[in-house]
Amino acid sequence: MHDQFSAALQLLPNYLGQHTLLCAAALTLGVSLALPLAFLAARRPRIRFWVLSMTGLFQTIPGLALLAMFYPLLLGLSDVARALVGIDIPALGFLPSVAALTLYSMMPIVRNGIAGFVGIDPAVLEAADAVGMTPRQRFLRVEAPLAAPVVMAGIRTAAVWTIGTATLSTSVGQTSLGNYIFSGLQTQNWVFVLFGCVAAAVLATVVDQLLGLIETGLSVGKRGLIGLGTAGLALGFGLTFIPLGAVTAAGYVVGAKNFTEQYILAELISRQIRVLGARAEQQENLGSAIAFRALANDEIDVYVDYTGTLWTNVMQRRDRAAPAQMQQQLTQWLAGQYGVLLLGNLGFENAYVFAMRRDRAAALGITSITDLKEHSAQLALGTDFEFLVRPEWTTIKDAYQIDFGTKRSFEPTFMYRAVLDRSVDVISAFSSDGRIASDDLLVLTDPLHAIPSYEAVVLISPKRSKDRLLIDALTPLLGRISIEQMRQANLMVDRGSNRASPREAAGYLARSIGLQDASAATTP
Repeated sequence: MHDQFSAALQLLPNYLGQHTLLCAAALTLGVSLALPLAFLAARRPRIRFWVLSMTGLFQTIPGLALLAMFYPLLLGLSDVARALVGIDIPALGFLPSVAALTLYSMMPIVRNGIAGFVGIDPAVLEAADAVGMTPRQRFLRVEAPLAAPVVMAGIRTAAVWTIGTATLSTSVGQTSLGNYIFSGLQTQNWVFVLFGCVAAAVLATVVDQLLGLIETGLSVGKRGLIGLGTAGLALGFGLTFIPLGAVTAAGYVVGAKNFTEQYILAELISRQIRVLGARAEQQENLGSAIAFRALANDEIDVYVDYTGTLWTNVMQRRDRAAPAQMQQQLTQWLAGQYGVLLLGNLGFENAYVFAMRRDRAAALGITSITDLKEHSAQLALGTDFEFLVRPEWTTIKDAYQIDFGTKRSFEPTFMYRAVLDRSVDVISAFSSDGRIASDDLLVLTDPLHAIPSYEAVVLISPKRSKDRLLIDALTPLLGRISIEQMRQANLMVDRGSNRASPREAAGYLARSIGLQDASAATTP
């Protein structure tokens, strides 16, 4: 636990700095947009309903969904901008995060702003007009000071909401305190999960209290409190640039999806890049579709994907092919369609498999997916978040004529827990996952071969497709990792009283396949 805490502390400056910068940008934009809207809506009752409805609508959309919605929108805008003026708009990371969080922050500011302006005593406004104030003078000297405490209360609420919701920006490739939570949940590193939650809570509390000083100062007319709160916010924001400024832009960005194996392989790839003297950073917790589009748009440089995923999700193929033929066709198609280089496979397959507890399968006489047909209506299926919306599920369901009475989606760590504690009967497990053997699960055979091959392959972005340093760094990995080695590496992170970190598991893989000593691969 001490090692996990030390690792969390080492990551804190970068995670906290990026999180703070993101929230500050979103709140600044939110206030800049919301306050004029609030003043306009307060003056014109006819548009008040629409302003409140539109800003309220953004609050009804879950934060994660709002973040995800901006990714395809920015991809479309990038395509248009590239065609018209030859520039790319980043669709991953900071831009979609700040856009979504800006919209998410506006509702409490608009509501409190309207309440603050509308709640001013009409007699005060009449007195201002009576002494000959211009509309500008009346706003600056009367309306704004009287409404300011109520407006500040809305800004405080927006700040707390934004800081909390910003942890979800990890899912679209923006580094934040959510990196602790996402990776910690997957690897069962509860120190990381707790550390991320506490850090976000402390940041929200500090910002709220500093804004509270400003609010109190505005209410009682004490400029010292206003100055103290403002200085505290400025100091905190300035400090975020110290760790950010100390980090030189990475030479290579290594992508990873949101499960243990991907974290390990991203560490292994980063290690290989550093061995040759180049810099590397990781962009983790990406969904399958986002990871590939990010690579194709040169927002990440390299990551590991699986042939079955590319075949069904990217190529939209529904037919089946032998593994070698599938990889050959994918290599040609990805190069021709996107300029992406499929460098080669790592030597193991991570396929979807259906797995059950042995006692439950034996009681029902189930050994294959075919046997599920008779019982599936009475069984509960547990899956990861993607499986039920992937074409593979449709193919399997149609091929075997099965459906389940209950279907539940889990974060992968909890999916395995669910089948062990009998919350579900069947899970869509992963063939390279060491937990299958550790938990003594029975893998059901696939006699109709409905599940495609899922060879782990290295993909390189268009702009790096001829980069000899990157290719030379990764070529020693090709065909070298066996399924047994990958299962052991995964199990090191997922199970045991003394769990390894993904970096330690990557070190085990490197040693087991005879790569250069890990001491040469430390971060510069």
